[in-house]
Amino acid sequence: MSTLRFHAIKESLAYKAILVEEKERRSDLFGKNVFNENTMRQYLTKDAFVGVANAIQFGKKIDRNIAGQVASSMKDWALSKGVTHYTHWFQPLTGSTAEKHDAFFETIGHGMAIEKFGGSQLVQQEPDASSFPHGGIRNTFEARGYTAWDPTSPAFIYETTLCIPTIFVAYTGEALDYKTPLLRALHAVDDAATAVCKYFDKNVKKVTSSLGWEQEYFLVDKMLAASRPDITLTGRTLLGHSSAKGQQLDDHYFGSIPNRALNFMRDLETECMLLGIPVKTRHNEVAPNQFELAPIYEEANLAVDHNSLLMDIMGRVASRHNFKVLLHEKPFAGVNGSGKHNNWSLSTDTGVNLLSPGKTPMSNLQFLTFFINTIKAVHTHEALLRAAIASASNDHRLGANEAPPAIISVFIGEQLTKVLEELEGVTKGKLSPQEKTELKLNVVGKIPDVLLDNTDRNRTSPFAFTGNKFEFRAVGSTANCGNPMAVLNTIVAKQLKDFKVEVDALIGKKDLKKDEAVFNVLREYIKSTKSILFEGNGYGEAWEKEAKKRGLSNNKTTPEALKARISKESIALFEEMNVMSKIETEARYEIEIEAYIMHIQIESRVLGDIARNHIVPTAVKYQNILIENVKGLKEIFEEKYNSVSKEQINLIEEISNHIEGINANVTKMIGARKKANNIEDIEKKAHAYCNNVKSLFDDIRYHCDKLELLVDDEIWPLTKYRELLFTR
Repeated sequence: MSTLRFHAIKESLAYKAILVEEKERRSDLFGKNVFNENTMRQYLTKDAFVGVANAIQFGKKIDRNIAGQVASSMKDWALSKGVTHYTHWFQPLTGSTAEKHDAFFETIGHGMAIEKFGGSQLVQQEPDASSFPHGGIRNTFEARGYTAWDPTSPAFIYETTLCIPTIFVAYTGEALDYKTPLLRALHAVDDAATAVCKYFDKNVKKVTSSLGWEQEYFLVDKMLAASRPDITLTGRTLLGHSSAKGQQLDDHYFGSIPNRALNFMRDLETECMLLGIPVKTRHNEVAPNQFELAPIYEEANLAVDHNSLLMDIMGRVASRHNFKVLLHEKPFAGVNGSGKHNNWSLSTDTGVNLLSPGKTPMSNLQFLTFFINTIKAVHTHEALLRAAIASASNDHRLGANEAPPAIISVFIGEQLTKVLEELEGVTKGKLSPQEKTELKLNVVGKIPDVLLDNTDRNRTSPFAFTGNKFEFRAVGSTANCGNPMAVLNTIVAKQLKDFKVEVDALIGKKDLKKDEAVFNVLREYIKSTKSILFEGNGYGEAWEKEAKKRGLSNNKTTPEALKARISKESIALFEEMNVMSKIETEARYEIEIEAYIMHIQIESRVLGDIARNHIVPTAVKYQNILIENVKGLKEIFEEKYNSVSKEQINLIEEISNHIEGINANVTKMIGARKKANNIEDIEKKAHAYCNNVKSLFDDIRYHCDKLELLVDDEIWPLTKYRELLFTR
């Protein structure tokens, strides 16, 4: 066993987990380090509180004087908790969060200093934006970018720093982050949904998009992870033979949580409570050493911030427990990868979940309106929705018989399918009194009872209705939720806007009653969206063939999927809904396609390095041992040499073949990478990396993994799957 591997395993086994007791109630800890409504009521003046409340609830601009009062109160609160610095906390298009810390400390002359934090520092800052992805929005020498306070997401204290959630835009005003388009999309869906809600309740003034994410992850011993260059540099294992025992027995799923992992979870949840992240559920996932946590649903913008913050906290807390958190969608071959299911719904300021049926036929009609319009939105923009979850890491997971396929479809269940079929048969035009009564009592009126038995979920569906929400299951575990949520809310907003135009036209031209007009439009939507509905096995080849017949896209790789981002339809959609300009949309495409290229390039370099500098030398070393053994056998058993040494000679030959296979394929991969690097067209370059470079990964891995089974375990250089997945 290699020295590094030996010491890593030794250190891991020496770690003893003693279950730590929690001394405070979760409810007492919740939000202690957040400048939330309760804290604002204590620290803000009445005018300042009203100003912030109006900004949060109605999107009103905060006056500079009010901003000064808020900044002063925020500083006093932070100082009372031992805070020394503040930062504008934002989410650039790198996929992680960013922050630049400044001290409250200011000198005032004569050797004196004060703690200072004013309204201008709260509202806006000018960080260096030169090294953040921009997709050609600005020249490299134009480093200026602006962060601007987002009052809808409360400031929080983390590790002696006051963090102020902000948007991040270029000097010319274009968005350079995930939050800005999301906020615009949330505004668009609020306007469109509120207008439609007024068909059913004139009192509705605001509609809020909610999100409940489910974060899956792996916990690996920190020392063992550090002994693997591939995990350190890429977040996943690029090679490694499957362990004899994996997840075949389903004994890890929902099993008893190991003490060491439970200590990590408790520590993590305490941090989350202090930061107002309402985590509620924790459990073992399917793969060994895989876990999941999920919060109570929140307003979408806040939920996205909380998930981004959580991913950062997880790494820091894990380190305290000698763990490394792996958020990669597919860190280990042969066992399930990780996703981040996005549970989405819409709710009114009157307390109604628009995707949950009520007790009356009219409220059920409201439910059907938003339910069917969401299906219609997904049907119209399924390729764009697939693009929203495209990444190099998620490509490993989608369609891998453990996660949804790359084909976007909607699962609604057998009972709701029957409801739609009955609605499809509604008479076009005016309804007779008898037809109205029959429709409302026999079809619409039965929906609450139908949903009681509609709780099963199709695990292979990327977009499933699960009772009172839609679950977007295809989102990757490393993803910033802001990207898919911005797209989903935008397409739903557009669809609701179009729906209202159609309904109003029928009411005006055909002299139909409101509910008759609604039924007529919904009836046509049901007819036109049948192709997106699918209740069967999304993993089968039959579905791929059927989906092709239905005209659904099947973009299996990121370069294929991302093209939908810059289609004429997508650009027009984002511009019409004021979510992104053409420049911003095209910039995001360029950023995401470049990120794909860089990820494959890095993995290629790491794989080549490990294969040639770790695996091949070890195999040669063991081969030499076998050769010496054969020579010794020949000396001792000269007469019986051929029969005695036959197996050893075969083993030497087998090792030679695998060494040759590694070297030949690594050489091919390097050559393909050099050719790809010379391609100027970014789209062609991405396809070259996908089809010519990445395609060789499996061949190289095959030979390396075979050698792992042949070479003496004592000298194998890399920590094996059985050690990574079963050392706890």
